[in-house]
Amino acid sequence: MAKSIEDNASLESFSLESPSPLYARVKQIIMQKIRSGAWLPNSKVPSESELLNLLGVSRMTINRALRELTIEGSLVRMQGVGTFVAEPKGHAALFEIHNIAEEIEARGHEHRCEVIVLEEMPERARASMPFPLEGVKRLFHSVVVHHENGVPVQIEERFVNAEVAPAYLQQDFTKVTPYAYLIQLAPLTEGEHVVESIHAKSAECKLLQIKRYEPCLLIRRRTWAAKGQVGCARLVYPGSRYRLEGKFGS
Repeated sequence: MAKSIEDNASLESFSLESPSPLYARVKQIIMQKIRSGAWLPNSKVPSESELLNLLGVSRMTINRALRELTIEGSLVRMQGVGTFVAEPKGHAALFEIHNIAEEIEARGHEHRCEVIVLEEMPERARASMPFPLEGVKRLFHSVVVHHENGVPVQIEERFVNAEVAPAYLQQDFTKVTPYAYLIQLAPLTEGEHVVESIHAKSAECKLLQIKRYEPCLLIRRRTWAAKGQVGCARLVYPGSRYRLEGKFGS
């Protein structure tokens, strides 16, 4: 016999008739509620007991569906409080280089930039750079944290050719991002990047306000302009808050 789920807001019913396993059907029903806008971000979803009564499936089935949706980032479970619809993840372009402030503002969210480090880089520290920069004599080093609606979503660490951007250390990066400043000063002609999955360093976890072993996305990027090598960057995103997107072909 087909079952359907209806929440206490008298929303439309969803059929459970499907050849898929029961837990997968429950996931489909919940995701349909979320995608349709019936269950909005940060709203509390029915409890396991409520879902059990509505669907007539076992508690183990309900638990597995909620657990997998939480791992996938669609739900957030708070012990002793309940289960909530997760905020949609922000995204960054994979094959194009954009200003993160513009990406955040395009989603209708507030961007804030926090400056952690802004200095001339000593020669002995160059071994920590994400790419070697042959022939670059002086380097400036910056670390900033980008926040979306008050939540840290990216650490941007840059190593900048001082010959290309001699006034880099005099900029106020709380008002303009390093990317926006550099792209205006020296429009990019070429770039390369490497994407990796990592566990952030202890200091980075603190800046991103994440647990020590939470997976993160790392982009190592190197860019050139007509003036020569602009520099390289190390961008760290919490995996639970960001995704990378890209497309190709016509």
